[in-house]
Amino acid sequence: MTATTAPVPDAPAHTVDAFHRGRFWLVQPSRSGHRAGMDAMMLAAAVPSGFAGRLADFGAGAGAAGLAVLSRCPAAKAVLIERSAEMAAFAVATLSHPGNAHLGDRASVLTADVTLTGRARAGAGLADNSFDFVIMNPPFNAAEDRSTPDALRRQAHVTEDGLFERWIRSAAAVVKPRGGLAVIARPEQLVAILDAMEGRFGDAEMLCVHPRPDAAAIRIVVRAALGARGKLSIRPPLTLHGPHGNEPGERTEMINNGLASLFSD
Repeated sequence: MTATTAPVPDAPAHTVDAFHRGRFWLVQPSRSGHRAGMDAMMLAAAVPSGFAGRLADFGAGAGAAGLAVLSRCPAAKAVLIERSAEMAAFAVATLSHPGNAHLGDRASVLTADVTLTGRARAGAGLADNSFDFVIMNPPFNAAEDRSTPDALRRQAHVTEDGLFERWIRSAAAVVKPRGGLAVIARPEQLVAILDAMEGRFGDAEMLCVHPRPDAAAIRIVVRAALGARGKLSIRPPLTLHGPHGNEPGERTEMINNGLASLFSD
């Protein structure tokens, strides 16, 4: 990933960052809010490479994960859904960037709260059975882990009680039967995720992400299908680095640059 300070009209202090080796660009805040990185690329890589449907990116921020799916899946379309008006504005700026002109007609931004229910959710633009796949990178840090005076960053990072239940409930409403769901979170949140999926999503697959071969997992990615009944399976892990040094491993590099899927499909 490289960065430039190329101007973007009407955007607050920001950087313009290249992802997938320059195949798309992200306009994101430089001083506050959420800045995208490897988590977004791993989440996007959970979508199968041949995906050709309509994707909802819950909590999209500036749009990194959703655009990473479009970069790898040339027939897909995406709606970048973000509650924060400030971050949604960055997503709009991202779609307006000249380097994303080849993706612009396949993506849109929706400012909406994904925890809304029933008619309120539909009225906000999230109609039932309207997507083929939902990806989500919810705030999953405990407050004590991410103490920050920046309200926008705190909103993007710090979890709330019942968050996974609310987000996954909405995903089950807006996705079509047998449609997909992918979630990235911390390992300790697996139980909350599986509980929220119960009776909604099945055929779940979990992949653990380890920083090094001898280190405990720091992330989990869970993928499932609406209405499926299969049990949880555990896939081979992703190890970000080798035993020495900080250079990414070959598979990590491919996932980070949109050249491979996380679940090898």
